[in-house]
Amino acid sequence: MKTCLLYGFISALAAAFLTLILFFLGFHSDPARLLAAGRIGNLGGLAIAVTCMALGIKARRAEVPAGEPFGYGSALGAGVMISLFSSIFSSIFTYAYNAFINPAFAEMLLQAKLAGLDASGMSGDRLEKAESMTRFMFNPGALAILVLVIGFIFGVLIALVVAAFLKRPGPPPLRT
Repeated sequence: MKTCLLYGFISALAAAFLTLILFFLGFHSDPARLLAAGRIGNLGGLAIAVTCMALGIKARRAEVPAGEPFGYGSALGAGVMISLFSSIFSSIFTYAYNAFINPAFAEMLLQAKLAGLDASGMSGDRLEKAESMTRFMFNPGALAILVLVIGFIFGVLIALVVAAFLKRPGPPPLRT
């Protein structure tokens, strides 16, 4: 459990550093650079998640004696726990980032989303409804919950793949 907690924390911490780097480089304050920030954040976040997941499952596998099996289920279980802890820590950071570090980020996301909807030809009444729903979804609490749920789902998907490569079969059965 401690290993999964550690690698979940490392994954969330690395993703938080990536977010802060993008913030300090001005990607989160300029609407023109928002698309690039999203791409960098998504690719960097995926690389961080896969790397931490693989290292965490390997570390958990190393804790199990070599004679005992560490099959797909064990590897997947470790990956799911890493994903859970990473999602919890990332959710806390997301709330802090949007509430205290960069509170203008949600408004910039909202304006970018509304500009996209307006450009797609959405009518005024539907645009107002979309704005109220989008405004609700971009508050710090809702974003934190969204990161918790979506992060966990994507983490489990990553764990499904990584566990297939990092399982260790048990010793062959004894023949009599």
